[in-house]
Amino acid sequence: MKHFLNTCDWSRPELQAMIDEARAFKASPKGDALKAKTVALLFLNNSLRTRTSFEVGVNHLGGHAVILSPSGGMWPLEFEDGVVMDGEAEEHVKEAAKVLSRYCDMIGIRAFPKFVDWQEDRKDKILNAFGKYADVPVINMETITHPCQEMAMTMALQERLGQLDGKKFVLTWTYHPKPLNTAVANSALMIAAKFGMKPTLLCPTEDYILDERYIGQAAKDAGAHGNALTIEHDIEKAYDGADVVYAKSWGAPPFFGNWEPEKGIRDRFKHFIVDEEKMAMTNNALVSHCLPMRRNVKMTDAVFESANCIAYDEAENRLHVQKAIMKALAG
Repeated sequence: MKHFLNTCDWSRPELQAMIDEARAFKASPKGDALKAKTVALLFLNNSLRTRTSFEVGVNHLGGHAVILSPSGGMWPLEFEDGVVMDGEAEEHVKEAAKVLSRYCDMIGIRAFPKFVDWQEDRKDKILNAFGKYADVPVINMETITHPCQEMAMTMALQERLGQLDGKKFVLTWTYHPKPLNTAVANSALMIAAKFGMKPTLLCPTEDYILDERYIGQAAKDAGAHGNALTIEHDIEKAYDGADVVYAKSWGAPPFFGNWEPEKGIRDRFKHFIVDEEKMAMTNNALVSHCLPMRRNVKMTDAVFESANCIAYDEAENRLHVQKAIMKALAG
């Protein structure tokens, strides 16, 4: 039994096989890979694309999705081992994972970090606890990484560019009035490197450099393809010659739990917005965002509505790649 927790746990050929399967599903959406099977989808955070695409995808494959959330009556869960459960939690993840494994054939988990202490959040306790205690495959529907999103991104890029090896991929930080999760940024950088692209991380200051585990993984995979990971704070240098620009906002990891000082830094870099002037510096680059996106804050209307923007293709591909992932795990 294998889980789908992070793309770094799978080889490039394995991931490519899923993307190829997803392309087949895009041409012919229905299948029977989950016939008579049930998938539990635990949403500890809000969702539009993830919930819809997974629920529809399970249905397309002949299965049944059970949606679970705290607002839907699920018991508060405890994730620490050996703890005296005299607080809010009514049930330990051990029991929840074991019982769901007896009811269901697969479990999806969506659980964002607490944004208080990155040293705790980076342990990804909720996802890893289900991975440890479940007796059925577990899928990461976004925690501190978002592997399904970046499989969809990779598929969309291949649809437009074909072979991705050697393409310059720029992951650019963009302003947002709130400090956001680093999940999509972490995953985007890693999968770009794994698929042979030349990854560049553009961010305002060193404070916004992603966690060392994702930087390290991206650097390792880039090196395996003869490339190097570039960390850049200069907008013109980063955009110059880019083939892909991927926009994302995230809060600076050193300020987790102490966001007020970080806001003063973040507010100085509103000019990191993806606009026509910056895109003109690229090699006629494709541009995308995972959505939801604040228009004219992260990206201008003109760029988002341009023919080079593949955000809608990426969003649609969530449905197809997730079916491929579920089929692979069910097989």
